[in-house]
Amino acid sequence: MSGSLTFNAVAEATPGAKWKERWDWSWPAYEAWFTGRGGDDGPDRAACEAALARHMPELVETHARLADLAGGGDRAARFLSGWCPPAYLGGCTLAAQSRAGEVRLVRNYDLSPDLNEGLMLRSDWCRPVVGMVEFLWGLSDGINDAGLCIALAYGGRGTTGRGFGITHIVRYLLETCDTVGEALRRLERLPSHMAYNLVLADASGRVSSVELYPGGGLHEMGPAIATNHQHGTDPADRPAFTRTVERRDHVETLISADIAPAALADRFLDAPLYQTNHAGGFGTLFTAEYDPSRRALRLLWPRDEWEQTLDAFDEGQRVISYGAGRAPADAVESWDWSDWAAFTPSDWVAFGMDFARRYAPEGTLDASAAASEPVMRRDDPAARS
Repeated sequence: MSGSLTFNAVAEATPGAKWKERWDWSWPAYEAWFTGRGGDDGPDRAACEAALARHMPELVETHARLADLAGGGDRAARFLSGWCPPAYLGGCTLAAQSRAGEVRLVRNYDLSPDLNEGLMLRSDWCRPVVGMVEFLWGLSDGINDAGLCIALAYGGRGTTGRGFGITHIVRYLLETCDTVGEALRRLERLPSHMAYNLVLADASGRVSSVELYPGGGLHEMGPAIATNHQHGTDPADRPAFTRTVERRDHVETLISADIAPAALADRFLDAPLYQTNHAGGFGTLFTAEYDPSRRALRLLWPRDEWEQTLDAFDEGQRVISYGAGRAPADAVESWDWSDWAAFTPSDWVAFGMDFARRYAPEGTLDASAAASEPVMRRDDPAARS
């Protein structure tokens, strides 16, 4: 398992050559995941496009453009629709704080360095948006030109229903909404395919936290924080490993102490919010701070940071190292993802190594490397935040 992740900042107003290059690089790994997780047994292309037209009509044209760039195939079009995708998961900590006209939304993205795209995209599809890309055009978090910012966290349960992948929902809200209130109204009619939590903030200073349920339904929570479980009778999956309750309790303490919004991000770089088990598949890959008033995104790490704004966005690259931890050398031939909730940290490591052996780009993984130090593509979607 690698101990670093390359982050790229890319600006492309409408999907074109840059997005196509990313697709060509990423699709083999995504396709292997999609087919391996039963994606071909899901809704057909007509049903996926009908769902998109019904729930997200503003994105129909963009989806069609992306599908054309991807070659026009049915599997690619269904994957890109985000409708009823295979299950995916991960771990994150989210919080938004507003005080005296100052507001920030902060998130930690916790996963293995080998299982994140590392792509910051500045686009202008329906409107200007910048955020961290998931599934090639969805977003794990982002901000738009109105100052609305949104971040997601896995809700802690593997149950699925008929709905959209959460990264597509975040993208849609940022493409079409100006305020938290408007986003909440749209969420009432947008079904999520899994349990997910969202934290939202806008330029007016309003903040909110929402729990989304598989197949539809939501509950607005307070305060505006979230980790990887939801309220109710259903327990979270693997809470001891993700430390979801401990992380939430810690953030509640910060918010109840009325921490200054501008000071919140620095606290996310400390334990227990900042995770260091990167080799075990659960380390903090980045902290993202969103400032609605400045339309700004700042990525933070313990020894580095990178700020962008919608009006002054610079393309570039950062390589972030997470330490010298090495994964065990044992791997498995195949995985039964129906029982993913029972996976241990070593399972995640072995999965990443197995994926590297089978799906690494041609020429990047020789026989000796496969036996000792696999290099996994950083666009594998098998786990998400």
